[in-house]
Amino acid sequence: MGNYTDIEKEFESIIQPKLNAILVASPNNTPQRQQQINAIISQELFALRTNKMVDLSSFTGRNVICYFSAFLQSSIANPELSINDNDINGFMNALSGMDKSKGLDLILHTPGGGVTATESIVTYLRKIFKKDIRVIVPHMAMSAGTMIACSSKEIVMGKQSSLGPIDPQYHNVPAQGVLKEFEKAIAETQVSPNKSLIWKEIIKQYRPTFVGECENAVKMSYDLVDGWLSDCMFKGYKSTKKARIAKVLDELSSHDASKLHDRHYDFEKCKKLGLKVTALESNQDFQDKVLSLYHSYLLSIYRLPSSVKYIECQRGQTFVINGKRNP
Repeated sequence: MGNYTDIEKEFESIIQPKLNAILVASPNNTPQRQQQINAIISQELFALRTNKMVDLSSFTGRNVICYFSAFLQSSIANPELSINDNDINGFMNALSGMDKSKGLDLILHTPGGGVTATESIVTYLRKIFKKDIRVIVPHMAMSAGTMIACSSKEIVMGKQSSLGPIDPQYHNVPAQGVLKEFEKAIAETQVSPNKSLIWKEIIKQYRPTFVGECENAVKMSYDLVDGWLSDCMFKGYKSTKKARIAKVLDELSSHDASKLHDRHYDFEKCKKLGLKVTALESNQDFQDKVLSLYHSYLLSIYRLPSSVKYIECQRGQTFVINGKRNP
């Protein structure tokens, strides 16, 4: 099975002889030798990830794009960790020269991000692959990542996988959380006017029009997922389509239902909501290949501390964002 330990051992067996050769050739610890070591590690990690993608693509007969953010290994709010408009450049790079007739398996690991950037990515991918897109979530696809998953024809999840509420982030703040806080401020000050001074200090953090913009972001995310579910995942359900969509959105788009922006919805919860989810464990070979790929990215994140995000495909096109993950 493609667990982290196995992938790490596989990588060590590849990298150690090459590192030993450098150490023999350059016994002194110089900046040049460290540059050589760093370059070899980066090159071999890229080769490992690409080989795992090729392995998965050969098994399924489908294209593979990996979108992997290092958000779980970051302690600061770097906007590049989230879905943003720069990501479209990574997808353009990954799709160059690809056989579009084979459809797409999108491996997704993200905390979410901007609604408009998410719409652009989904629109772009659908123009290329029509609706032959399957989203595979080896671990987490939260917020706007869940929106992307809902735009696909099928979501593959393991026992460890999670989706989340589609509460969009607006300027790195959960939009529905802002609206609920604003509603609470109005309700409490109406009942107890003496609380207005307390709420004034909280509300003044928001610039003019911010609450209205959050309302628009929430409505936009709702409308987008409504449309995507209608014309793809639930397209074949004529008489029950509206009810199915309503059940999903009443849970995932409601702050009252989900309670927290980062609430986790596992495979069973997603299945009960009516989403078209397939268990990763239903095919052992497929599971091994997906998790081997996932753990090759996890290993890359740990071995390359400046890496923030990867957008790569099985043909070797790579788009890596480097930046700061910790203070």
